[in-house]
Amino acid sequence: MRTIVLLACVICLPNALMGKQQNNKGTKGETDFTEKEYGVRYADTCEVCKYLVTELDAELLVTGRTHDVIETGYHIDTPPEKRKVKKYSTSELRLIETLESVCSRLLEYRLHKERTDSTRFDRGTSQTFQVLNNLVAKGVKVDLGIPHELWDEPPAEVTNLKTQCEKMLETHEPDIEEWYFQQTDKIPLMKYLCEERVLKNDPELSKCLYEKPTKGKNSKDEL
Repeated sequence: MRTIVLLACVICLPNALMGKQQNNKGTKGETDFTEKEYGVRYADTCEVCKYLVTELDAELLVTGRTHDVIETGYHIDTPPEKRKVKKYSTSELRLIETLESVCSRLLEYRLHKERTDSTRFDRGTSQTFQVLNNLVAKGVKVDLGIPHELWDEPPAEVTNLKTQCEKMLETHEPDIEEWYFQQTDKIPLMKYLCEERVLKNDPELSKCLYEKPTKGKNSKDEL
């Protein structure tokens, strides 16, 4: 049986192995050390905002299609004809429920290290793991230094992306509320929040916002 050994493989270091480095992230020196020592490159501010908004937009698109209504401002004995009715699609409840889960959705992402731009964060199995899983299916023993059942666990970069998302959401929740109630028909959230407020209209810092996965672009052979 052929054996491929990729000990301490940087393509899939699980969160458990990188927790200490994540918790110490805070200065450029610490981040540079983590990247150099472990090959881990955490999301920058542009990437965090991009995927916060991507998931928020996606969820709002789904919940915006409902025709449900909610009744507000009444007691149990208030007659139905006197109860206030509001569309769920324009309600504060819809926004609250969406914000509660938006950052957790990022744990569905995986790291596609064959890409070098912001699209390295994406759903689905990376090309590297597709190759490795195919090798395993053919009977080749692949040793990454971690159990096979942990291969699909969110890597350190993804769990850190979620953590940064939660911090950004806490900081900019008033901006998101302002957009939701006043600006949804006037300006996309990506521009309103990320370009104008988080990244301060800096074109260099904002360039990741509109990057799309393209076959053959920014890719490299990891193996």
